[in-house]
Amino acid sequence: MKRTTLAAIALAATASLGLTACAGAAGPAETADAGGKTTLSVSVWNYEGTPEFKALFDGYEAAHPDVNIEPVDILADDYPQKVTTMLAGGDTTDVLTMKNVTDYSRYANNGQLQEINSVVDSLDKDNLAGLDAFDLDGKYFAAPYRQDFWLLYYNKDLFKAAGLDEPKNITWDQYAELAKKLTGTAPDGKRVYGTYQHYWRSTVQAIAAAQNDGDLIGGDYSFAKDQYNMTLDLQKSGAMLDFGTAMSQKTSYRSMFETAQTAMMPMGSWYISGIVAAKQAGKTTVDWGLAQLPQKSAGGDTTTFGSPTAFAVNKNAKHSDEAKNFIEWASGAEGAKAIAKIGVVPALQTADVTAEYFKLPGLPTDELSKAAFSPDKTVLEMPVSDKSAATDKILTQEHELVMVGERSIDDGIAEMGKRVKDEVLK
Repeated sequence: MKRTTLAAIALAATASLGLTACAGAAGPAETADAGGKTTLSVSVWNYEGTPEFKALFDGYEAAHPDVNIEPVDILADDYPQKVTTMLAGGDTTDVLTMKNVTDYSRYANNGQLQEINSVVDSLDKDNLAGLDAFDLDGKYFAAPYRQDFWLLYYNKDLFKAAGLDEPKNITWDQYAELAKKLTGTAPDGKRVYGTYQHYWRSTVQAIAAAQNDGDLIGGDYSFAKDQYNMTLDLQKSGAMLDFGTAMSQKTSYRSMFETAQTAMMPMGSWYISGIVAAKQAGKTTVDWGLAQLPQKSAGGDTTTFGSPTAFAVNKNAKHSDEAKNFIEWASGAEGAKAIAKIGVVPALQTADVTAEYFKLPGLPTDELSKAAFSPDKTVLEMPVSDKSAATDKILTQEHELVMVGERSIDDGIAEMGKRVKDEVLK
């Protein structure tokens, strides 16, 4: 399978400027490729290190032998900006992977994506998680193929060694108590933290918003106070690696968990495939399990947060019909099973797909892990809005100041609200 370089993209975009300017709403006319096969180009990030893409492409090519998929590979950190540049230059890549809903909203509202309502109508919409995020006034310009959400990873051996029960349906207060009990020194002399919370603002703000009906672009962030209080208390007690160290050293959450430096870790479902692969490769010996994300109070529904990943058709796609066929396949049962087999959580969540998922060798199959896989409610990590990107930047900056102690919680929350209202919502 060939890979397209960014230099080639730029050259192709330059050569096609004169052609794409006259493209109609449905994109350019379909073109025949040499050799009798259609070459469908799909933008991706870090192709070699993101196995879901190969699983989808190989599966689709096997089912459609007249199609060859060519990944347009982009560095993950550069992906949003590169796709923005590509679209502005009239690039003709057929399928565009929507890494987040914020970028999706911008591209769709700029008229750079094709409407695919006919594709969405053919899908199992009732069981397609994350679909609502792509609804723009009744029109869809992308369809999700995966749906990540946050849950709790835990080290079974460390829990057993401490004489503690598995963290089933726990509250945040119970989580904090467990974290302190699990903190100590391993037999090899290394420090073991009770929990590890990565330095992303989501580990505090998105959790708080999801479980308190908070609005991350609303300008009032008082809903995050309790979550900040708990997190800073854990940091002060030494039950979790402090924020400043984690950020300055660019600590890997994978390394923290896979080397048994932490007993618990709230993290996204995307990590499941990563730790399964690490176990299979003999890179870690951690006996791990999954549990529901801790909640505000006991006895209610499990609420978490997450974000879908989707495919869209470029307005200037060379092969619009084939692009739509690919999205229908990827967001349907066959695509879901293809990525479930490698530990990636599909957007399509049916009993058959879940059963396929838990066939993955190395995946914990205990009842708690299976229950964690089915939260009652998954809230979108960041609302779909043209104000999301600017708000995210402010919230990240203020989060860092609170976590390193340069602002108090109250002052940080007040500054978040003031800046968002003055700089974004004015």
